[in-house]
Amino acid sequence: MSTAESSTPATTGFYSLKATLPSKKEYDFEQLKGKVVLIVNTASKCGFTPQYTALEKLYQKHKDQGLVILGFPCNQFGGQEPANDEGIAEFCQLNHGVTFPLMAKSDVNGDETNEVYKWLKSQKAGILGLTRIKWNFEKFLIDKEGNVAGRWASTTTPGSIETHIEKLL
Repeated sequence: MSTAESSTPATTGFYSLKATLPSKKEYDFEQLKGKVVLIVNTASKCGFTPQYTALEKLYQKHKDQGLVILGFPCNQFGGQEPANDEGIAEFCQLNHGVTFPLMAKSDVNGDETNEVYKWLKSQKAGILGLTRIKWNFEKFLIDKEGNVAGRWASTTTPGSIETHIEKLL
């Protein structure tokens, strides 16, 4: 294994990852050590968009116990996230009261996949062993040690995975 290969996020782990915030600053996953993290690819013009409200409810209920929710806006599914980062944040705050961190809009599939989703998909395949993200609001749950503890499809509501989150907190 070459040095370049050995330092990829897939081999160095969750806490070595970084994501870009709408401000273009880096969000360093090192700060998530010891937390339970729910990562969701989001869109504001999707049939699953009301899940923003349910995600915020989960966040408010459990953030003091160590839950962090990270939203990754993505426009790869039916063009359902056409807004820029500022527009996305405004929509989420006004319509769903979102206070959990939203990253800059990015890709979760294909050649331009952000490093977080490259790592997540390498750790936990979806249905039938496929790694590809199928649609908006797919969810990954990370335990306090930085391991992927679960992956759920868009149709799985945030409330239905609350017991999984509570077990890890």
